[in-house]
Formats: sequence, structure tokens, C-alpha cells
Amino acid sequence: MQKNIHKYERVVRTAGGLALSSLAFWGPKKSLFLGFLIPVVTGLVGKCPLYSALGINTRKQEERQGEISDNEYFDKKSDSEVVAGHPIVGVS
Repeated sequence: MQKNIHKYERVVRTAGGLALSSLAFWGPKKSLFLGFLIPVVTGLVGKCPLYSALGINTRKQEERQGEISDNEYFDKKSDSEVVAGHPIVGVS
């Protein structure tokens, strides 16, 4: 899993999310504030699904060094796959 959130943004997301979600326990008693746990989770994990969908990566280039991309897990395409354009020959 590639992280796509900068380390400072992770700190801000986690702290801000915890502060806002704490309002559900000592402030107005509405479950709406529990939605602020999403920034806490994305801050702790370091990956934002919305950023992934939009192709955004706020990490610096130096921080990305040494990570394995998803494409490196799979073997390179064979010549028949390249010609056919699909792993199963004849399917387009």
C-alpha cells in the first residue's frame, strides 16, 4: 500500500480529527461528529482513498524512495499480452 499523505498533513489530520470528533462526547450529543474519525484513520494509515482516486500525492519525492509500487508485484507482460492488449488472448 503506497502512502499518499505528507507527514505534516498526517499530524494535522489526526490532531484535527481527534479534536473535532471529541465534540461528540463532551459537546453537542450528535453522531455527526463521529464522521471526523475519517481524517484520524487516514492520518494514522497515511493513505487517503480520495487522494488515490484523484491521483494526488502530497508526499515529497524523497519520502517515496524505496516504496514498492503496485505494478512491481506483477510479472512483466509477455509478447502475446502486449500484442493482444489483454492477458487473455482474444479478449478486448
